[in-house]
Amino acid sequence: MVEQSTDWSRADAASIAAGVAEGRVRARSVIEATLARIGRVDPAVNAFTDVTAAHALAAADAVDARRAAGAASGPLAGVPFAVKNLIDCAGLPTRAGSTINRERAPAARDGALVRRLEAAGAVLVGALNMGEYAYDFTGENVHDGDSRNPHAAGHMTGGSSGGSGAAIAAGLVPLTLGSDTNGSIRVPSAFCGCFGLKPTYGRLTRAGSFPFVNSLDHLGPMARSVTDLALAYDAMQGPDPDDAAATARAAEPVLPGLDSGLGDLRIAVAGGYFARGGDPEAFAAVQVAARALAATRVVEIPEAARARAAAYLITAAEGAALHLDRLRTRPEDFDPAVRDRLIAGAMLPAPFVERAQRFRRWYRGAVADLFADVDVILAPSTPCRAPPRGQTHFTLDGVSLPVRANIGVFTQPISFIGLPVAAVPVWLEGGLPLGVQVIAAPWREDVALRVARVLERLGIVRAPIAELT
Repeated sequence: MVEQSTDWSRADAASIAAGVAEGRVRARSVIEATLARIGRVDPAVNAFTDVTAAHALAAADAVDARRAAGAASGPLAGVPFAVKNLIDCAGLPTRAGSTINRERAPAARDGALVRRLEAAGAVLVGALNMGEYAYDFTGENVHDGDSRNPHAAGHMTGGSSGGSGAAIAAGLVPLTLGSDTNGSIRVPSAFCGCFGLKPTYGRLTRAGSFPFVNSLDHLGPMARSVTDLALAYDAMQGPDPDDAAATARAAEPVLPGLDSGLGDLRIAVAGGYFARGGDPEAFAAVQVAARALAATRVVEIPEAARARAAAYLITAAEGAALHLDRLRTRPEDFDPAVRDRLIAGAMLPAPFVERAQRFRRWYRGAVADLFADVDVILAPSTPCRAPPRGQTHFTLDGVSLPVRANIGVFTQPISFIGLPVAAVPVWLEGGLPLGVQVIAAPWREDVALRVARVLERLGIVRAPIAELT
């Protein structure tokens, strides 16, 4: 084999898979280049907590051996990927961003989504930094150090999948997995300028991952292109009896229809709650996308502010219940900010949580009614660009607010009822990227990704690699 001189360490997943399948590059060469780039660049980014080099090289050799034997290479052949460290990686303790969890026994096998990606030919190269126990929107971690925004190292990556976003933006890997409970894929996608997919609740199995809020937790991919999102998403679909929340629906691949255009899709912009409480640039990014899509209709998602409040109550109560024993026995080993919020959640009166769940049922029905008249709703991902690391307060609409608690102001009302969202990055003049949520009805990831793909083809959204070296 005569390999091409392409810099495979910076290539997208689709290009790598095609190169390996066509014999233009060995999977091992891709992984060697990836590991070298991680070693060279990650010290400035702090995206990785663990690099599984020996495993990755052995897996790459297995991909090459299958191809040499004439077997199918797989849709993600040789594609390096890394996962948020709350997803099990065989041989590593599943940290979940904490100091306590790293004392656990190493995982006996990879998480379900890791296994599905590997079955498609992808190669796991390591685990990624995150906010402690996923209770974070900033990307800051007192145990492993902050992940750093590759486009501006002094700024936040967003969280809690901060390492996942940073690894994509730094060009360390073309594909990562994150989790999203209240916005933890969409916020880093916005701050780091990459693409993300929060699927419908229950669409992708969570088996083999450390939970945060069972009734809100999602897992999903992050990437530098919409095609790469679709490739990964299709590879990970399918029922799983090991996750009680996983849908029994058969896989519904999105890649075949990804480039079918808008057709007669009805696209609207979220008004009301989603058009206030943020910096002007956040809403300008939505308008840029709306104009490109000729979307002039405005809809109001009813009671979104109340939905956010209810999401907070459920998050705090379920999260506290999960960690109650650790809070009792090892309170000093938590990040104090995380510990204090969990303790507050443990003190919530049960009737408050029950009312939040009742409201959730009503809200799900009210939003479903909206999707009888529209197919896609556009909304900002965050209220601002990435703040500086360490900043504790920002000013929105003239009001000083805590950063950690308010970065997810526009994401929480959406994940609260498990809607699928393609998160797309918009670059306006003035520096760091912003994000737009492309929100669809349940189980219509195909629609959200089609719209994201149109925006990408028009050049409205893009995910450049930060020029670190």
